[in-house]
Amino acid sequence: MPDPKARTDRLAMRRRRASFVVILAAGLLAAIAWSLQAGSSPGTPRPGASPSATPGNAGSSGIASPQATASGGAQTPNVYQGIMGPSLSPKVAGDPTYVYVPNGVPGTVEVIDPATFKIVRTIHLGYRTFPEHVTPSWDLRWLYVDTSAASELAVIDPKTGKLVRTIHNIEHPYNLYFSPDGSVAIDVAEYYNQLRFYDPTTWKLIKAVPMPCNGPDHLDFSATGTFLVMGCEFDGNVIKVDWKAMKVLGKVNVGGLPVDVKLSPDGRYFYVGNQGTSGVSVIDATTLKQVKFIHTGSGAHGMAISRNTKYLYLTNRLAGTISVISFAQQKVVHTWNVGGSPDMVQISPDGTQLWETNRYGTTVTVVDTSDGHIIQQIQVGADPHGLTYFPQPGTYSLGHNGVYR
Repeated sequence: MPDPKARTDRLAMRRRRASFVVILAAGLLAAIAWSLQAGSSPGTPRPGASPSATPGNAGSSGIASPQATASGGAQTPNVYQGIMGPSLSPKVAGDPTYVYVPNGVPGTVEVIDPATFKIVRTIHLGYRTFPEHVTPSWDLRWLYVDTSAASELAVIDPKTGKLVRTIHNIEHPYNLYFSPDGSVAIDVAEYYNQLRFYDPTTWKLIKAVPMPCNGPDHLDFSATGTFLVMGCEFDGNVIKVDWKAMKVLGKVNVGGLPVDVKLSPDGRYFYVGNQGTSGVSVIDATTLKQVKFIHTGSGAHGMAISRNTKYLYLTNRLAGTISVISFAQQKVVHTWNVGGSPDMVQISPDGTQLWETNRYGTTVTVVDTSDGHIIQQIQVGADPHGLTYFPQPGTYSLGHNGVYR
């Protein structure tokens, strides 16, 4: 009988090669053109990046105001009120501030002190175990390293920054999420086209649910927390799932290669980064219909919310740029040339820095959110992916590489 670990290892490598070739073939010419024209935005100040900006107001145009009418007709506050800071949850009081960077090929996690940009520790998980993301637990107590090819979660204690144990038999965890009430852990088993629901205390499997798509990837939850919306990287589908009932509610095909998903602050729209169409599909959270497309750059991939919640940062992995999208205007307001292959991103607790991994390289880039200039590049291992900056403002974690509410 074939070794399951070897099988997942081969699947992981096949997926990386296929993803790179498909995206590169589709977007190389667009990447060159976009890179040439995108050089004018760096250096243009962007006000409101820090938490000193007026809280609770994502803009005055009415397009995506936090007080706009949300799904179901009820008035809703800013769903990201809890991340605006600068205060941290009492749960993380005393936790040292580190950036944790998983490196796929060497199977390591580098622990970086963001004050000095120095690596203070390297955690070894095994060559080609492919740690994909570092995921804060729902209660902010642990950091789980989604060690995909080994079908394990490596557990880091953020109070020490050290590996403390390993949870076995979590089937191919490419991504890990938690329900908004913390009752369920959701393993996105991308290579098997499944969502696998676990008890987050015992880590016993509750149910494995097949997804009607190819390559389930990143997701986010609705404002009410009753359902999730997920991009499927390899067939253009976006899926709606009732996580309590553990069943699919519907889907929409937006084409291309949809990856990361972020809910707008008012809860009305899901923004879906699409590597294949070089931009963002804006999907109505009620009807699941695409209502707008925002062009950004080739290889549109990872997302993060600005500390004042006015802006969405989006990496364009092939273009080597970062797009700053205004939620109020639903358009790109700045494009920053950062080079490399920017992938997953995190914002510093004070909102002044954006940290991103260069997926096809061996570095992490630190960007100033006031104007997009590069502050620092840090040498890490090969194939760096879903880094997390911990601790962060937020009441609880929805998972991934640090998505908070």
